[in-house]
Amino acid sequence: MSGGDAKKLVRSPSGLRMVPEHRAARSPFGLDEPPWVPDKEHHCRRCGKCFCDKCCSKKVPLPRMCFVDPVRQCAECALVSQKETEFYDKQLKVLMNGATFFVTLGTSDKSELMVCRLSNNQRYLVLDGDSHYEIEIIQISTVQILTEGFTPGGGNTRAVGMILQYKVPGSEEVTQMKFTAGEDFSCNKKLSAAWLAAMHKATKLLYESRDQ
Repeated sequence: MSGGDAKKLVRSPSGLRMVPEHRAARSPFGLDEPPWVPDKEHHCRRCGKCFCDKCCSKKVPLPRMCFVDPVRQCAECALVSQKETEFYDKQLKVLMNGATFFVTLGTSDKSELMVCRLSNNQRYLVLDGDSHYEIEIIQISTVQILTEGFTPGGGNTRAVGMILQYKVPGSEEVTQMKFTAGEDFSCNKKLSAAWLAAMHKATKLLYESRDQ
């Protein structure tokens, strides 16, 4: 998984970017740079539209486009990017550190205790137990987060598991996995809930990248 993960520094019209050597190695959460009118002082690096200096004065980190330094963005895009920065600063680390779940494959009635984590290159979901699975993130079709504790009055809910559907490479077959936070000492429920919340956010970014 690590052989093709080399990166290179490139200078685009919008600024310096640290991008993978090969496009196939890019993060599934990334975004492409938009086309823009060449007025480098007054265009938003995220949406590519032109604005007056006052409306495009904020410089905000934009890790989804691999920019090395904060770049100029319009007010609307800056808000979105600031929220995404939290994902890159905190939740991505939670996903890479991993959490423990009981994993059930397909329609099986047997589950296996596994450590689930995102690979360092962000391209695979790695599951380790007695078995070993590597699921390519771009092959994931749906993610459903399972919660408990809901009340009609709007009480707090917490994530207790998820159902993941993905395509097996080279096949149109869709495989389903169910992840359930355990009840015993081997499973830290708080950690599992944080991992699931981070996975929920990651799924939203994944869908956005696909729809670009």
